[in-house]
Amino acid sequence: MKSTKEKVLQTLADNPRSNITEIADAIGINPISVRHHLTNLQADNLIASEEERHGVGRPRLVYFLTDEGLEKFPTRYYRLTNNLLKQIKETFPKSEVKKLFMGMADKTAKEYLPVFESLDLEEKLNLLKNVMAKEGYELQWKEDEDYQTIEISCPFYKIGRDHPEICLFDKTLIANLLSIPEEDIIHVQQSNNRCAFKIAQTKK
Repeated sequence: MKSTKEKVLQTLADNPRSNITEIADAIGINPISVRHHLTNLQADNLIASEEERHGVGRPRLVYFLTDEGLEKFPTRYYRLTNNLLKQIKETFPKSEVKKLFMGMADKTAKEYLPVFESLDLEEKLNLLKNVMAKEGYELQWKEDEDYQTIEISCPFYKIGRDHPEICLFDKTLIANLLSIPEEDIIHVQQSNNRCAFKIAQTKK
C-alpha cells in the first residue's frame, strides 16, 4: 500500500500543475493534510510550486514534480531508454558502443579528478562514495585481501540486465577516479539492484 507521500507524488505525476484541492480530492484526504505533505515534499526538493492565473480572480498556487521528483518514476523512461540502446547497438559496431560509454565516463571523471590526484587509495575510496552519490548511486566499500566496492540501488540495474555495456560507464569512472587500470577491476552483477566491483590491488 502506498504512503500518502507516494500518493501525492503519483497524483502530480499523473496530473501535473494541480492545486491543493485537486490533490486532496484525488487522494481522498483533507486539504490541510495535503498541505503538510506538500511542505515536506518541497523541503526534499521533490516538488515545486508557482502561481498560475485561472480565469478571473486571484492566481492559484499549483504544484508539479521537480527533476528529482520525476526520478521517482524511472519506469516512465525505461522503454525509451531500452529502445534507444537497442537502436545504438544495431547501428554501431560493438567496439564503438563500448567507446561511447567509456567516453561518457571519461568526461564525468574529469570533473572530479583534480580533487582525487593528491589522495591515497583509501582516501580516494572514501571520496568515491560521495561522487557516486551525486551520480545516483549508494556505495559502500570494504577491505578484504583486495579492495571491493559495492554499489547499492544502482540506477542503471534494470537497463544493465539487458544492456551490460552500460556497466562500462561505472567501471571506467571508478578506474579513472582511483587511478587503477580497468583490467584490475572485476565487475560482478548481483541481485537486489547490486553490482560489485572487486579491485585487484591490495593495500600497502
